[in-house]
Amino acid sequence: MGGRVGARGGTGVVTDDHGQKMTDPSPKLAYPRVPDSAVGTLGFLKAVRRNGVSIYGPDVFAKPISRRKVGRQHFVLLNRPDYIEHVLLSHVDNYPKGRLNRRILGPALGQGLLTAEGDFWRRQRRIAAPAFQHARLIGLADTMVASSAGLATRWQAPAEGGEALDVAHEMMALTMEIVALALFSHDIGDRIEPLGAAVGTLIGSLGRPHVFDLAGLPEWLPRRRDPAVTAALSYLDSAIAEILAARRARPETPGQGSGNDLLGMLLDTRDADTGEGMSDRQLRDEIVTLFAAGHETTANTLAWIWYLLAMHPEAEARLHGELDAVLGGRDPGYADLEALPYTRMVAEEAMRLYPPAYSISRVAAADDVIDGHAIPKGSFINVSPWVTQRNPTLWPEPGRFDPERFMPAQVKARSRYAYFPFGGGPRICIGNGFALMEARLILATLAQRYRLALVPGQDIEPLGRITLRPSNGLHMTLQRRGGG
Repeated sequence: MGGRVGARGGTGVVTDDHGQKMTDPSPKLAYPRVPDSAVGTLGFLKAVRRNGVSIYGPDVFAKPISRRKVGRQHFVLLNRPDYIEHVLLSHVDNYPKGRLNRRILGPALGQGLLTAEGDFWRRQRRIAAPAFQHARLIGLADTMVASSAGLATRWQAPAEGGEALDVAHEMMALTMEIVALALFSHDIGDRIEPLGAAVGTLIGSLGRPHVFDLAGLPEWLPRRRDPAVTAALSYLDSAIAEILAARRARPETPGQGSGNDLLGMLLDTRDADTGEGMSDRQLRDEIVTLFAAGHETTANTLAWIWYLLAMHPEAEARLHGELDAVLGGRDPGYADLEALPYTRMVAEEAMRLYPPAYSISRVAAADDVIDGHAIPKGSFINVSPWVTQRNPTLWPEPGRFDPERFMPAQVKARSRYAYFPFGGGPRICIGNGFALMEARLILATLAQRYRLALVPGQDIEPLGRITLRPSNGLHMTLQRRGGG
């Protein structure tokens, strides 16, 4: 089922979508439409293509392992922290990303960080890592806040006129502006809307895996490509080419080579053995990866944060109280983040309930055994933050929004892989620090100045297409606050 909302909040219930009893009535939150009973192969394939997160029926959330066979392909869902650690960390060499991941993401991302494997991936990761170091992130905070403050100013007119905005779309545009400025020192201006549309087209289409791939049929069998995907890829390539041309035409700053941002580092890097730099194709793949992953996931996290705060006025009031007490109406900075613990907890709890990367896939390169469970070679392995972060054996009342789950003592008491919205092991998201800092600074900047209320009657469903976004956007009205 989806979640049709009333004015603010929702209908109090005493059980959540996992059938877990709740100690106090809480609003029932947006949830995907899942089959009422176990589905066969055809129903499974239809569900994957309609909404990837809807394949997780209520029976899987408390089970440590679930299996399904589709055609020649074995699917294994692992749902215990030690099983997840086995795949993502301790036996990572036996669990590469594999063919299905390549078929889904490869057309857009090529051999970027999210799709590359082996020595090539390790080389690219080493090159990109310096741009995401702590000292570099501190320097990006002002860019994030300045862009957020600009959006807050643009929101004044719709707030005064009572105009509803698609806040999911607003967050997409904002985070794309930030990623362009912070990672590439490039203001993409009037390209924001078409770039956002192109990335949305790719996620919407490529996030619906082809039946041939799900069934494990040979890659040489032809798959039809959506013409809209071809057009979106063409537009992205032209935009990236423009950014590269502009950078190469820019005079160099003494002592900084091609630039002090990630693009500059990628342009300047040389292979230690050959002395060669990246090809234009390699540069293109990394830039598209960072454009797409660098804005899409944070934008979705923020959209769900606004939704959850609108559904929980008491949490919203506590957040506003913290922001008012610490910031007193001024814009936040990096140095303020430590003094805003509840702001952090709100973001982390939102990523528990609505993880932007809801599913992580691997393939077993060789036969394996996990805690007595045989994993045949070639099995498609799925570890899902959506499932594990709602596992009732790990999270009491898993369907309830409760930021205090992320108090330091509770975090310390939990298994490391009970919560993994950014993945884990050596392939943990390279931009996780960037994303969490960005979400908190945007939230602090905008929530000081506005309350956001859901437009009544809209049908909100989490839609799994590579990332987890509200299916029909998120329409909200703005109310000006006293601070900021």
